[in-house]
Amino acid sequence: MPGTRVLVVDDYPDAADVSCVLLTLLGYDCRIASTGTEALAIADAFHPEIVILDIGLPDITGYDVARALRSRPDGAQMHIAAVTGWGTVEDRARAFEAGFDQHIVKPTDGTKLRSVLRAASERRTKPLDAPSP
Repeated sequence: MPGTRVLVVDDYPDAADVSCVLLTLLGYDCRIASTGTEALAIADAFHPEIVILDIGLPDITGYDVARALRSRPDGAQMHIAAVTGWGTVEDRARAFEAGFDQHIVKPTDGTKLRSVLRAASERRTKPLDAPSP
């Protein structure tokens, strides 16, 4: 949904920049963080509705960032998508255990990014206590 606040967290600047440019062109309000610590600080002020989060960050893992975001008052409403090079079955399981809503393996392209936006939109239109299909 255009106007939605999106936080892109990736320690690879080109990947973060491309994602944020695409999101901005689609009408989303986008911010970038390159570390987990920076992501949490930006989230404090920006209150993202969607977080696109790499798992392999230089300071703390994306798993820890996702857990920290989920523990916040607005954390249950966030759509948190792992966009990462870590794609094993174990990586996916750890991501969902940490509170991610989606797990997407890099490289990211427009199709994968749109799948995050579509899932976030569907999640936001469904009551929080509605059963999953």
